[in-house]
Order: sequence, then structure tokens, then C-alpha cells
Amino acid sequence: MSAVSASPADGGVLVVDKVPLDKVRALQHTLYRTAKAEPERRFHALWDKVLRRDVLWRGWVAVRANNGAPGVDRTTLDWIEREYGIDRLLGELSRELRDGSYRPLPARRVYIPKPGTTEQRPLSIPAVRDRIVQAALKIVLEPIFEADFAPCSFGFRPKRGQHDALQVLVDETGRGRRWVVETDVANCFSAIPHDRLMTAVQERVCDQSVLKLLRAMLRAGVMESGVVHHPVTGTPQGGVVSPLMCNVYLHRLDRAWDTRAFGVLVRFADDLLVVCKSRQQAQAALARLRQLLAELGLEPKEAKTRIVELVVGGEGFDFLGFHHRMVRSRGVRGRRGMEFLARWPSDRAMRRAREQIRGLTLRSRLLLPVEAVVEDLNRFLRGWAGYFRYGHSTICFGKLQHYATDRLSLFIGKRHKHGRGFGLSVLAYKSVDRCGLFSLSGIVIAPRANKPWRRKPNAGGERRR
Repeated sequence: MSAVSASPADGGVLVVDKVPLDKVRALQHTLYRTAKAEPERRFHALWDKVLRRDVLWRGWVAVRANNGAPGVDRTTLDWIEREYGIDRLLGELSRELRDGSYRPLPARRVYIPKPGTTEQRPLSIPAVRDRIVQAALKIVLEPIFEADFAPCSFGFRPKRGQHDALQVLVDETGRGRRWVVETDVANCFSAIPHDRLMTAVQERVCDQSVLKLLRAMLRAGVMESGVVHHPVTGTPQGGVVSPLMCNVYLHRLDRAWDTRAFGVLVRFADDLLVVCKSRQQAQAALARLRQLLAELGLEPKEAKTRIVELVVGGEGFDFLGFHHRMVRSRGVRGRRGMEFLARWPSDRAMRRAREQIRGLTLRSRLLLPVEAVVEDLNRFLRGWAGYFRYGHSTICFGKLQHYATDRLSLFIGKRHKHGRGFGLSVLAYKSVDRCGLFSLSGIVIAPRANKPWRRKPNAGGERRR
């Protein structure tokens, strides 16, 4: 007989002959396949799956990986690990959910600045225990709704991301769609009506215990300045389950969209783009967007709503951190170059990157060793470049590399009570690899129409150019 073992500490992994079988992943696959095969089915037996210890454990793993701030009870993730005990907390949550005594706490309201503006974005931070329950609920509900979501939706979905949405723009402009409608939903997370959201959820879920838990999460409210508010609209921005609920609600817009009549819709959460063939179609698409959003009780943000024609030498638009603009390639042997949609980091993205680099090399950090500052810089540059490398970003990368080198040389000079020149000499002559500073040269991959943005390695292990 084969040896079989399982424990929450293994994340709910069943081991058979030392071959791990992820039971939580298997559960999600089963729910997805069932929902995909039966589009009209409503699921009525989900509560027992939310209560499973391996599902709650996987919820804890997701919450711990995010490493968020504490909620109104001030309970931190580190304190739970060191003193309270993970198994003890998960056991208590399972019992409270099973006997009906679980009550979510109000979320803690904080405000963070919106990059590039003077506005502040409200965030609602649930308590750790509530985040675990939300994560467990998301594990069970996400595969059911994922089976229904339209191909035009890219935000907060498994195996989909920003570059998948950006590739659609490259493909469609290559097919001759040169008019773009851009907008986003005003205060989307805080404006979704609770009753309409629950109606959308009940199209697929009829388990009353699950619906009761979801209603309790929506009505838990937020605490601001010691006062608890219970709004009748909105899913708290900052909650684990909120992005899924946003997609569930806006799916009504996706499925009502007629691509043939109004153009290709690209939606990343509450950011919307429509790529059209003509000005008339773009105007009709904008009118249709306004109508569909009004039917959902939402409205577009007027300051970010416009129609752009993509022509060489014309204006472009910003979307998902990139600036997009139609350009013409250089001609070969007197031939006219090809027109294509190019993209590179937007001015706002470049400004934020410079601010981050400047913050990592401030005078207040002079007591740190140079190696520690370089490590922080490299961590940021690798993450930033990993996203923006998929574009025509060579010039922007060169500018940011120069800025990072200049700031590091200034930091080294100040640390040794000299000027920038001394720091430059250290980087150029006294260090073989510029003190280990990450290089942004030679890593850009230009997107091409109708080609996957992920380049598969060839037989030699190198990326195809």
C-alpha cells in the first residue's frame, strides 16, 4: 500500500508515494470544470468547502504572502506566528464559521496618496482573521465565476495580467483599428450597490450560508477616526475578495458588449479601453459605455474620458503604466517604414521611478553600507524593469540607468565626505561592476502584432529576438 499523509502545514497537500496532490487545487479545478460545462448551474453546496482546514490554511498562506498591515484589532501576522499560533487561529475560525458565531470586524480606513496627484485613495484594511476568511471564500468562489468571465477582462484574474491586455492593443491596431476610447469607472470599488452585487453573485451561487457570509463582509463597515460607518454601496478597496466582486459585477458590462458594433473592449478592473475602426464607431462605443455603466449604477470618470485617433505624429494615451503612440519604423533601401503602436514607460511611471530611486539614496541613509543601498536599488530596478521591459523602452531605460548611477555616485561621494565626482570615479574605475548596480541595458523585448508577448526559449536556452 502507498503511504498517504496530509497536514495543514503542508498547505492541504495530500502525499501519495511522495507525489504531492494539491487537494485545494483539485477542488478549484472541479468547480471550474463543472461551472464551465453547466453555464446555467447554481451552486448550492459550497459552505462545507469554505470551512475546510486546508482551504483556510491556503487562505492564511495567501494573506501571509501579501504581508499586509494589521486591522482595527492591531493583530499582526508576526504576532500570530510567534505567539498566538496559526493552527489555533484557523481552528477558532473554523469553529466560529461552523456554529454561526463568526462576525467580521470593521475594516480600518487609511488614505494613501495617488501617485502624480494631490488626491488620496481610501483603503480599507480588514483584520487578519477576516482576511483569511475572505481568502478562503475567494478560493471557493473564484473558479466558479472564472468559468463565466469574458476574454476582454484581464484585471485580478489567474493566468492573466497587464501584458495580456497590452498585447490586445498591439494586435488590434495592427488590424487597422486606430481609434481608442479610454475611460475608467469613477469610484468603482466604493460605488457598487450591495443589492445589485448580491444579485449578480446569486446568478451562480445559491448556498445561503455563503451568501450570508458575503453580506456580512460587505456590511461590516469601516472605522475612521474611531467611528464605524456602514455604507450601503461599495466593496472595500483593500479587501481580499473585493477584486473578485468587482469583476463579478462588471462582468455584466462585458457580456452585454457587442464587439462587431462598438469595437474591441479591453477592461482591466475599472480601467476601460475600446479600440475602434472609425470615429463614428468610437463615439457610438463611448455612448454605449455610458449607457451600460448607468444601468449598473456607475459612471465614467469624465476627467479621464476621451477619444484618441492613433496617427503617426499625433497624440497617444496612457494605459497600465505605459504611454502608447503610433510611430513609423525606419525604411530600408528607400522603402517607407511600417506604422505600428509603440509603447514605453509613461511620464508618470518615470517620475515615480525617479522618486523611488531618490528615496533609496537620501542623505538620511548615509549610515547604511553602500552594499545595502545597492541591494535596495537593485531590488527596485529588477522589479520595475521586469514589467517595463516588454515595450520600446530602451531610451527610458537609459535615462533611468543614468539617474540611478548619478544618485548612487552622489550617495557614495557624500558618504566619504566628497562630491559627486568622487562617487563617479568609484563606480567607473575602482569597482569592476559599478558596485554591483543592476544594468538596464539589453533587456528590452519589443512587442509584435499577433505574436505572444512571452517569448519562448529556443533550443539553446536563449530568448528569441
